[in-house]
Amino acid sequence: MLVFPQFDPVAIALGPISIHWYGVMYIIAFAGAWFLASYRANKAPGQWNRDQVSDLVFYGALGAVLGGRIGSVFFYNFDRFLDNPTWLFRVWEGGMSFHGGFLGVLIAFYFYSKTIGKNFWETIDFIAPFVPFGLGAGRFGNFIGGELWGRPTEVAWGMIFPHVDNLSRHPSQLYQVALEGVVLFFIIWWFSSSPRPRKAVSGLFSLSYGCLRFFVEFYREPDLHLGFVAFGWMTMGQLLCIPMILVGIGLLYLSYSNKLWFAKS
Repeated sequence: MLVFPQFDPVAIALGPISIHWYGVMYIIAFAGAWFLASYRANKAPGQWNRDQVSDLVFYGALGAVLGGRIGSVFFYNFDRFLDNPTWLFRVWEGGMSFHGGFLGVLIAFYFYSKTIGKNFWETIDFIAPFVPFGLGAGRFGNFIGGELWGRPTEVAWGMIFPHVDNLSRHPSQLYQVALEGVVLFFIIWWFSSSPRPRKAVSGLFSLSYGCLRFFVEFYREPDLHLGFVAFGWMTMGQLLCIPMILVGIGLLYLSYSNKLWFAKS
């Protein structure tokens, strides 16, 4: 039986300045996205230049952080927000939502695409393959922080989180690193490596993430203040994945029903 090592949440301390591991994971996530986007842009010169790639990462970071925080408040902690609206700005207390961050990124890229005269879906298709790297880094940050632990289990690799209880639990954060980070990355990277009709890469990302997240939620402990939100077994994370799955299917259908694409290929 494994025991959670209870990492020091502070990665680097320089006098009064402390850099937390979760912040380090965000830096790694956005730096990795910039590197991968630059690599892809160099493979297809003339489509995206260096300045545009840097701007994409900046807008993506802004949308992810703001959307993730707002999504956490409205999807998972709305009662707490109503009791104390200033909690929205108390980011040091934790609380980020992927689905909120996802919407934030879409909004940010919509406005950025308009400023540079590119089609919105062209932007989203380009950036989608780099998102899983950031997701994997973020989930590893969850593990280091000892948050979002799994449900009780008797499997050999079960882990005790002493700050929670003495039960052996699924290390669901690591499951999410493997599925949302590694597996999703290889799926979308491989798919986007060949010419695809517009919206196809975005559609596959939305569908794949929705399915992988829906699956892993069966091993992750539901949020204590929410519990199961539907049918006595569905979590909020699973409920929010349903629209992503449906949108993914719809985008794939629209992209491959385009007769002009088949005429070109």
